[in-house]
Amino acid sequence: MTSKNTAMKLPGDYTTNNLIVMVSIFLMIFANQAFFTNVMATYPLDFANAVFVVSLFVFFVCANIVVFSLICFRFTIKPVLISLLLVSSMAACFMDSYNIVISEEMINNLMSTDRREFFDLLNPWQCVYLGLLGILPSIFVYRTRLVFPPLHRALISRLTLIGGSLLIMTIIVLSMGNQYASFIREHKSLRFYANPTYYIYSANKYAKSLLNHDSQQELKQIGLDARIPEDDKHRELVVMVVGETVRADHMSLNGYERTTNPELQKEAVFSFTNFWSCGTSTAESVPCLFSVLIQDSFDRQSAAATENVLDILNRSEVNVIWLDNNSDSKGVATRIPYLDYRDATMNPVCDIECRDEGMLHNLQEYIDDHPVGDIFIVLHQMGNHGPAYYKRYPDEFETYKPVCQTNQLENCTDDEIINAYDNAVLYTDHFLSQTINLLKKNDAYFETAMLYVSDHGESLGENGVYLHGLPNIMAPDSQKHVPVIMWFGQGFDPGELDLPALASSVHKQYSHDNIFHTILGLLEIETEVYDPALDLISHNPLAVALEND
Repeated sequence: MTSKNTAMKLPGDYTTNNLIVMVSIFLMIFANQAFFTNVMATYPLDFANAVFVVSLFVFFVCANIVVFSLICFRFTIKPVLISLLLVSSMAACFMDSYNIVISEEMINNLMSTDRREFFDLLNPWQCVYLGLLGILPSIFVYRTRLVFPPLHRALISRLTLIGGSLLIMTIIVLSMGNQYASFIREHKSLRFYANPTYYIYSANKYAKSLLNHDSQQELKQIGLDARIPEDDKHRELVVMVVGETVRADHMSLNGYERTTNPELQKEAVFSFTNFWSCGTSTAESVPCLFSVLIQDSFDRQSAAATENVLDILNRSEVNVIWLDNNSDSKGVATRIPYLDYRDATMNPVCDIECRDEGMLHNLQEYIDDHPVGDIFIVLHQMGNHGPAYYKRYPDEFETYKPVCQTNQLENCTDDEIINAYDNAVLYTDHFLSQTINLLKKNDAYFETAMLYVSDHGESLGENGVYLHGLPNIMAPDSQKHVPVIMWFGQGFDPGELDLPALASSVHKQYSHDNIFHTILGLLEIETEVYDPALDLISHNPLAVALEND
């Protein structure tokens, strides 16, 4: 009797298949608010759409079952399912709060986030998600008593589960072909919100990209013929400011109703109004900015395995340096001098965080210490990095009030978010003006110029979307339309630059693809990789002809 009772399946005992099905259903019910919110916004509920939404629920439950069945076995099931529950709870929190998707680009952003940016993203609401959607179900999984049938029965049972799930998915698609055709072709972005299916897919792509990067051969050199013409007697001093998360339509230089550029509006600057970023994240756009690869052919692995424009300048004996008050250079400055201004040991202008202005503190000393050769300086701003916009500027720049004083943007009004964001733009305006003032002091000795380019834009709650990092295919213009500003000192030879032509071109459409060639043009570097058609500046035709002779 005792042995019979022991052999009986006790209440609460489950097979691995039972646990996979339960977790799959749990995640679709509780961790996919963003998915179903976006689906129902696209398919307003009537009877036909209600049936379609229910079918999507069943379809993605089955998809989860198939994926989990391929990675969950006797000794891996609990660690894998617990990991999925914990990660999915955090993914749900970010997607529900900011209406973002966990794409390959977003995973890359997360992996390259520094400690300061990480803490800016933390908020109490994440603990609620982690506790209810992650820890509690994980405890259930951990304490579940599993029974394991003989191997051949377990294999047949698992194959039946996978086959049955695939059959259900097939029947659903075939029976609702028109709606699924629309879902797949016209509303591709909706499935990006499926949790955890899409982030598993994205993580796999990210892992493959890392493996491909690790297997790259030696660095590909470009512009080996680069040189500065012997008859170029002028020294250039160019400061390039890489902005962070600034959108073009919040610059008063571009027609924004608020005066967010009061200091720059007093300068003779050229503001490009129709400029578009390569990507929607720093990790994508910053390498693209300096790469010879154009957006259509750009990928981070190829860019990392190829020299960039700073390598060409360095080879041409230009004095190049990168100063950073952001996370890092995303691999761009690995072969040139690099200074980190993110803490008070280097940056003299710090309060609740270190300010961009601190990067200007020792620049004149650097310039004076390089009496020979052109100078190219990159200043990588903290700028408008979100979601804690209220931290991105000193108190004296809090012009627009009230401001959102939290990183939980969904808890603030649209006006509070925009006020904080615009105050940060005001501080960038001041920083750029201070940069111009430094360059003016060197006009007598150099041809001076400033080039400001924002890496990407930002969503500020339009259509419920916040922050940035959405795949280009679904990202709104606010994440891709960026400001670009140029300024030239009085020391620039008017015979070299056609400034009237430049002024007439500021409304033409350009992109980050133009920056590589514009930098080479500013420094007058001759090389076969330079394409004058992609240079933002129309160089004087006579001067160009003389150089070519």
